[in-house]
Amino acid sequence: QVQLVESGGGLVQAGGSLRLSCAASTRALSDYVVAWFRQAPGKQRAFVARISGLGSETSYADSVKGRFTISRDNVKNTVYLQMNSVKSEDTAVYYCAATNIPGLYDRWSTYNHWGQGTQVTVSS
Repeated sequence: QVQLVESGGGLVQAGGSLRLSCAASTRALSDYVVAWFRQAPGKQRAFVARISGLGSETSYADSVKGRFTISRDNVKNTVYLQMNSVKSEDTAVYYCAATNIPGLYDRWSTYNHWGQGTQVTVSS
């Protein structure tokens, strides 16, 4: 129903910045909570950040708090993840996810729409 496409991943030096984008096929993106998850090699998929439908509320994993910022533009039907002061530990495949079903928004199982992922590699 809702297709999500991530972009903006790539190679970035430690301490640098990167902005990921998540473009949605729906024109009603404001109805959806959108989150970013990431999965590093050999590790389970982990919550990174989420944003409420109208962008009034955000939440972050402790590991990225103060460094990453999630935002959304519902006119462009796009959610962003601004990554600043990146560390080698941030290296992972980053996934955009969306849901309009109430639940625990830090849990991957709450989300029923997923992007294909975009690779972020931080060089030391």
